[in-house]
Amino acid sequence: MNGVNMVKQKIADCLQQAVAKTQQEGSLAPGALPEIIIEHPQNPSHGDFASSLPLKLARTTRMPPLAVAEKIVEKISLPPEIDHTTIAPPGFINFTLRNEWLTEQVETILAAGDLYGNLTLGKGKNIQVEFVSVNPTGPLHVGHGRGAVLGSTLADVLSSTGYRVEREYYLNDTGNQIELFGHSLYVRYLQNFGKEADMPPDGYHGNYVIDLAKEIAEEHGDKFLNVPQKEAIEAITELGFNKIINSVKEDLLLLNVKFDKWFSEKSLYKGEQYNKVMALLESGNYVTKKENAVWFASSLLGEDKDNVLVRSDGSPTYFASDIAYHYNKFIERKFDTVIDIWGADHQGHVPRMKAVMKALGQDPEQLKVIICQLVTLHRGKETLKISKRSGDIITLREVIDEVGADACRFSFLSYSAESQMDFDLELAKKQSADNPVYYVQYAHARIASILRLAQQRQIDYSQGDVSLLS
Repeated sequence: MNGVNMVKQKIADCLQQAVAKTQQEGSLAPGALPEIIIEHPQNPSHGDFASSLPLKLARTTRMPPLAVAEKIVEKISLPPEIDHTTIAPPGFINFTLRNEWLTEQVETILAAGDLYGNLTLGKGKNIQVEFVSVNPTGPLHVGHGRGAVLGSTLADVLSSTGYRVEREYYLNDTGNQIELFGHSLYVRYLQNFGKEADMPPDGYHGNYVIDLAKEIAEEHGDKFLNVPQKEAIEAITELGFNKIINSVKEDLLLLNVKFDKWFSEKSLYKGEQYNKVMALLESGNYVTKKENAVWFASSLLGEDKDNVLVRSDGSPTYFASDIAYHYNKFIERKFDTVIDIWGADHQGHVPRMKAVMKALGQDPEQLKVIICQLVTLHRGKETLKISKRSGDIITLREVIDEVGADACRFSFLSYSAESQMDFDLELAKKQSADNPVYYVQYAHARIASILRLAQQRQIDYSQGDVSLLS
């Protein structure tokens, strides 16, 4: 347990003891003690930590929250790390750390190095974080970058708290979107040789498809003109798919985002995963047949309606693949917890996946879903488009090249996942007080400069008086 968490625990303990004293003396009515949560005050001037315990106790004691707070503070025995307490409306008890303790932490942090803050909360439990998992039909855009940074950061935090973490990218390498992408690429390949061909409805029109087709033509010549269309499309789809995935990996590495496993959706059907999970659902009477399709009986598990698993043409839906994928995660690979980071367009998918967990005999709480909201890209007052399908796209790589990987990571993490984000390219590059990224980079550069200067002058700063920092 690091210093901060230790202090928070001590504060919680002293609050618990103070409440027990007031109840024993009759100042507060006896009753069950609610959970004591120690948080940071919204206003930093109020102190370093705060507890809303008086607000919770006011309901059971039938006393004003401020009066409850006063009774608790009268009996509280502060831990040595705390300088003083204050009471703030409507019923908070605030705690301020001693400056001496804070300065001592500088030495503690320096001594611990990169290990400072590491915990053992996870106790070696297996946890999977699946993120990005974008259809491999085009380059990444800034919205994908947000999910990538969120996922990699979360995985790093979990790893440092004692979990065994696996970072996974789910490759959607089968299905309608891949077929559309492959057909679009085939058309551009034909056009590259002067052949007339029409793009499929809802095809991919981006310039990157034209560039990919040109690369394939340069590398393989006209050999796909002389084979049956189906065979040519399959071959070109695979070539294009591999090029896109390699590009995705390169883009993610620019953000220092790495994966332990790239899991193929196609593998669910080549093996027995899909058949196993369908048999399991059928044995639990969670599968019905109607309208020439196969349905998952979500309504039996509290959902408003059932959901299609297999279409009338015999092809499995995205939902069916996702069920098989999560069967693989929980039952085949036995992860204790799975965290999925999905885009905003998957919000409606969450309840039915929770229902699936019940059908698979798993606790729905083992599946955690984080919805990463949309990113709107700006250049000053101009709003930029990022649509792969239409071809109007500012790629993630272009954004990284323009503002830098550090600025991207910092900006993405400055917003909570559930908040929509405005990313201003001009602001991210600005060297002024308007740009927090610049201030962090400037502070780091100044500190590094001071340390270099000390080394040049052979100054030993290891025994410096850190109390002067306050």
